[in-house]
Amino acid sequence: MKLGFIGLGIMGAPMAHHLLKAGNTLYTHTRSQTADELLKDGAQTCANAAEVAQKADIIFTMLPDTPDVEKVLFGEHGVATSLTKGKIVVDMSSISPIATKAFAQKINALGCEYLDAPVSGGQVGAKNAALTIMVGGNAATFEKVKPLFALMGKNITLVGGNGDGQTAKVANQIIVALNIEAVAEALLFAARNGADPAKVREALMGGFAASRILEVHGERMIKRTFDPGFRIELHQKDLNLALSAARELGMSLPHTASAQQLFSSCVAQGGKAWDHSAMVKALEHMANFDLTETP
Repeated sequence: MKLGFIGLGIMGAPMAHHLLKAGNTLYTHTRSQTADELLKDGAQTCANAAEVAQKADIIFTMLPDTPDVEKVLFGEHGVATSLTKGKIVVDMSSISPIATKAFAQKINALGCEYLDAPVSGGQVGAKNAALTIMVGGNAATFEKVKPLFALMGKNITLVGGNGDGQTAKVANQIIVALNIEAVAEALLFAARNGADPAKVREALMGGFAASRILEVHGERMIKRTFDPGFRIELHQKDLNLALSAARELGMSLPHTASAQQLFSSCVAQGGKAWDHSAMVKALEHMANFDLTETP
């Protein structure tokens, strides 16, 4: 198939590579330099997003935030300027559900289809083609694109209409943030009380408290491996989406708000590019104690 991929960062590059290795023709555009592995395997670089949309039948985007997606889709030399009837735009970024619905309407008005398909699983999931993909859009369009999703992920779900995929991703980010907070508090409590946090984590992995967060991020906290992963600044962006939507809905997300404040404490310590498991550093600062100490 003739595919386009716009946004080749730490997530987008391996995702695009899986599409390419499956034998598809791939047209790419990114702000930075296209990865050598993609070029070696035959990816064709384009001058702008419009050229990608002109040459490809299905165009994927994987970008940092809502304004980035809007610019790529509708800005000068954007995707929408070169779309012809019947093409499909698939946004795999994590952005505003409300903006997503507006973007979909504009693409639909051009005689094209739009899927929002944000992902969970981080850089490791992207590299291993093991992402969870949450999709919003037309069911028939989803079925057309599903074999391509299967090249990038394992748990692929059509959640509902346009915007519902993004809503599911925001919900995912709430759960992840609060689980990171819970694991960090538990391991810090254990260490401050004199127990070995590595042994506590090992014990908890065999019980009802077991989770991927405890398994992966608990280990990061103990070993102090805070290279991303998933950057705190990106998780903050996702929690901002949750909190702003909650305000519009007239509801309270109290623990989401507290997780956001802990991330802000990390940013104040120069940690916006730390992995989100480094939330533990904010709690350590408040306790004047860290997991590597002996009480």
